Amino acid sequence: MNDHTMSITSDLVRLTAESGVATITLDSPHNRNALSAQLRVELSQHIESALRDDTIRVLVLTHTGPAFCAGADLREARNGDTSQSGRELVGLLESLMTSNKPVVARLTGPARAGGLGLVTACDFAIAADTVTFAFTEVRLGVIPSIISVPLRLRVLPHALHRLFLTGAAFSANYAAEIGLISTVTTADDLDRAIDDLTGALQLGSPGALAGVKTLLNPPGSQLHDEFREMLNLTARFFSSAEAQEGIRAFTEKRQPVWVPGPTGAAT
Repeated sequence: MNDHTMSITSDLVRLTAESGVATITLDSPHNRNALSAQLRVELSQHIESALRDDTIRVLVLTHTGPAFCAGADLREARNGDTSQSGRELVGLLESLMTSNKPVVARLTGPARAGGLGLVTACDFAIAADTVTFAFTEVRLGVIPSIISVPLRLRVLPHALHRLFLTGAAFSANYAAEIGLISTVTTADDLDRAIDDLTGALQLGSPGALAGVKTLLNPPGSQLHDEFREMLNLTARFFSSAEAQEGIRAFTEKRQPVWVPGPTGAAT
């Protein structure tokens, strides 16, 4: 079983597998692996392909370029319609959370906003000690609604409260303290830590690992209801005037109008 190897390449996501471990790589460095329509579709296809393959025991989600994932592709969000993108993000998070195989996130670069949803939908996340995180949604006039579903299962409530409201960046070490990620290592030790974890996971039987995931996660019907509620919130906020101003300000590299200037006036 562990001698099986494969390699599937697409434009923005790559899948390779060896010795029972499927590595799914976000490969869209030009936009910091933002969750564009194309990347969402390809990522979903590769996750499903790895889950269908009986020779695969563990999935590793990683990236090329300086960032793990910058969150939503704001160029695609300018019209305020999140119906398609929201459903596809929910599908990705549900696939990772309810998969019958353990999933490990490997980060050497920062994750922002929706990228943190991918991280916390995995069973484990191992990050280099230089990695930073932030929930930047409020600074764009939106809220981290969909990704709050896995985050509320993982992260200490008081920490999540502060980080959601401020949008401030925080370190990998703090992310580990509050439960957002599993392990922090040096960049040199990162792959060794990934290998140790995936090796340990393969000592468990496939059925037992799947059973543990079912034991620890909410029932699928509960997840579905929570995600549906959060989809409605996402649609409401992204279609708002504040969100459209926040996205325009981001693309124009300026502060949105609600940020006070030096004299208290908006800039």
